Amino acid sequence: MIAQPELKDPKDLHPKPDFPRQPQERPGLAQDMTPTPDHGEESYKGYGRLKGRKALVTGGDSGIGRAAVIAFAREGADVAFNYLESESEDAKQVVKLIEDAGRKAVALPGDIADEEFCKKLVADAHEALGGLDILVNNAGRQTFQKTIDELTTEQFDNTFKVNVYAPFWISKAAIPLMPPGSTIINTASSQSFSPSAMLLDYAQTKACNVTFTKALAQQVMDKGIRVNAVAPGPFWTALQSSGGQPQDNVTEFGSSTLFDRPGQPVEIAPIYVLLASQDSSYMTGEVVGATGGKTPY
Repeated sequence: MIAQPELKDPKDLHPKPDFPRQPQERPGLAQDMTPTPDHGEESYKGYGRLKGRKALVTGGDSGIGRAAVIAFAREGADVAFNYLESESEDAKQVVKLIEDAGRKAVALPGDIADEEFCKKLVADAHEALGGLDILVNNAGRQTFQKTIDELTTEQFDNTFKVNVYAPFWISKAAIPLMPPGSTIINTASSQSFSPSAMLLDYAQTKACNVTFTKALAQQVMDKGIRVNAVAPGPFWTALQSSGGQPQDNVTEFGSSTLFDRPGQPVEIAPIYVLLASQDSSYMTGEVVGATGGKTPY
């Protein structure tokens, strides 16, 4: 019999604001955040729901991607994950966490804003894992700008390359390699439906992720591949402290939710496990929210 955890008030499970100001250069490191995000390093328990599966996760070094990687490994999957070279310190920790779970870890650094790298990323993951049946398009760029005048073409272009082009390139390369029963999971955002004024470019890309999910799901069902998306609200990740939010917002981050706090990455990991597993076999083209009660759709 599996022991059930003690019931606790969800509002009190994790830290609440006020948080200290903590500016970082983009893309930021989880290990430099205060409080340190909970990705499930100590708390996530697996039950073998992904035994023998082979996953590729972009942005797997920190944040929601790291939480998904830890959960997948503890559920029995071998995992390849992508990150930028500047995030290598976080990535080393993730490799150890995967290996400590008894699974194969494949670390694949590189910039997914480059199409040729995206193709190589999929090929390398497929070869190293001996297959590929879970793809999580999670890596994203978010940099606030208060007005459209401050939003440069360079930033606009890179935000779309990372958040929109890369999932397209990676999915296009992966689909021919994925057997029936495989699943693709895209990380969208509550910004898809309820955009913030200062996230003009980011919000557009997240809306693209939703539409991409729904359209691609219709294309690939005849191959036996399901495609779904997760739409997080305010989660405590390095994306926020490294330019995703003004520092005044970081100190109060998540305080407007019904929980009076941000979500921790471990709290959304079970959704990725559900969508990756056969337990969600009748779900495709869906968007699953985790917004702290601020669901706008």
